[in-house]
Amino acid sequence: MVLLLTVSASVTDQITEAFRDPAILAGIPLALLGAIFMSFGAQYQYRGVQKVEKLTGRSGGNGLDRNHLLNLLRRPSWLAGTIMLGLAIVCQLAALSVAPLILVQPLGAVSLVITTLLNARISGHRPTRQSIRSIIAAVGGIFIFVTIAAFFATERPVTQAQLLVILGLLAVTIVIFAVLWLVFRKHGLALFYIVASGVLYGFVATLAKVVLSRIRDQNFDWLTLLCVVALLAAVAVGAYFVQTAYSLGPPDLVIAGLTVIDPIVAVVIGLVVLQEAETAPLWAFIGFGVAGALAVYGVISLARNHPQVISDSLELPFTRGSSSDD
Repeated sequence: MVLLLTVSASVTDQITEAFRDPAILAGIPLALLGAIFMSFGAQYQYRGVQKVEKLTGRSGGNGLDRNHLLNLLRRPSWLAGTIMLGLAIVCQLAALSVAPLILVQPLGAVSLVITTLLNARISGHRPTRQSIRSIIAAVGGIFIFVTIAAFFATERPVTQAQLLVILGLLAVTIVIFAVLWLVFRKHGLALFYIVASGVLYGFVATLAKVVLSRIRDQNFDWLTLLCVVALLAAVAVGAYFVQTAYSLGPPDLVIAGLTVIDPIVAVVIGLVVLQEAETAPLWAFIGFGVAGALAVYGVISLARNHPQVISDSLELPFTRGSSSDD
């Protein structure tokens, strides 16, 4: 009881302090605007990928090839979605530059709710009770996870050694996902592409923050340039995985993976590599584990119970049930 009262008082103090600064309040509409751009951008990109598949007569489930990518660049819907996602990134970075994590990061999950409603209206697949519970688990888990991190994480200058560790982990991660892609590309697993893109974008968020900080401090050296190159590489590979995921699953499922896995990876890097929560008590780390597991469960559950995924699976060309000759 005392612990709950202490945490509650800490939450109240931080929120009260945040709302005293008018500049911080600008982060809230910026984050919400970014979530809206992300939702519509995902829907338009998904529409572009689906149209290209129909025009070419080939599925991108095994990985988009050169013709798919070239055709995407000619689709107005896909280009519009790309511009919207770019605006979403600008809004999110601007929000993080003026507002604390506790006010900004959880708002990104709003895009999952908006995308779900948009896709339900466009595709005609109404959310089921199971899919709604999955969304609540994903959004609730990430909200708890990021909130705990916001209270105990302390921002520190990133040393060269820590930055090299992050770059090394990113290189290893890209290699691992490349190998897994070669293994699983023929199986058409949407969840693989969603997880892979979410993990890579978690590194992108961390590197973007580091690069912006070093540029602000006028510390643009060879290591900063290496971070920019690594960031662009992660963006390119992650974007490829996202577009492939659109060919295998609905847009709200893809957004679910990004809005859940992306911040979890970014926070884990901050906790483990940057040691931003050295003073956090044991219960906070337990909370991280429980909240993270709940959020990931929500994404996996949504992948299994999404009404559009279930509907599409029922249209696969194979015979169900026993034949009359058996």
